[in-house]
Amino acid sequence: MTRIHLKKRFVLLLSIAGVLLFISLLAPLLVPNDPYKNNARVIRTAPSQQYIMGTDNYGRCVFSRVLMGARTSIGATLILVSLTFVVGTFIGLLCGYYGGLLDNLIMRLIDILLSVPQMVLAIAVAGILGGGMINAMIALGFTSWILYARLAKSQTLSIKQEEYIYAAKLGGHSGLYIMLIHILPNIAGPLLVNATIQIGTILIGFAGLSFLGLGVQVPQAEWGSMISESRAYIQLAPWAVMAPGAAVVLTTLLFNYLGDTARDLLEVKG
Repeated sequence: MTRIHLKKRFVLLLSIAGVLLFISLLAPLLVPNDPYKNNARVIRTAPSQQYIMGTDNYGRCVFSRVLMGARTSIGATLILVSLTFVVGTFIGLLCGYYGGLLDNLIMRLIDILLSVPQMVLAIAVAGILGGGMINAMIALGFTSWILYARLAKSQTLSIKQEEYIYAAKLGGHSGLYIMLIHILPNIAGPLLVNATIQIGTILIGFAGLSFLGLGVQVPQAEWGSMISESRAYIQLAPWAVMAPGAAVVLTTLLFNYLGDTARDLLEVKG
């Protein structure tokens, strides 16, 4: 695929992602019904003009809860990805630039953390801390920074051998200045691509923890907890499960495709 086609696809996907983020931010103003109001008269109502995606076992509007869940799920995911991006990148820069004992200690810690599957470790940490969005973020962030740290370190090891880095050192610039001004801008591209792809992974992680009761707690609207609540009566009201499930899948696919396209753009020169 040519660079022009990749640019068009990237702009399209980025535009869709922007619209999705805009909708999630304005969710309280866009919901057609109160997402937290129980209504015994319309329990498990099929999709209709009034309730686009039907109602759940408490008579709550599924569409309104999916919109509010977007704010919770996507918002928490973006915050966590941003934090782990900053922390992991800074750790990788330090290890790659200075090396030595600090690098050895952190790399051994990473090896230990990588020996356990990320989701298993997240479940263990969330189980210890208890339920709640903050604790779920801590549990998922426990290992999410590793990807950025390893990538930033490998990129830094390559770039710090360049002549302009030696020139900056001879010019009397500090290591922090060189890392932030000369190295970081040159390694930001691959790191941002991985952060975009990581959005989908973290989103599924949040949904998984909430589904298990270790993340966002009911009745707060969140896609994973909505699926967990509705699975008991899936045969009576399948729309209550399918709507948040489709939201998780489609959002994850969107950010994965966006990240893949951005990566292809970096690799294609002409």
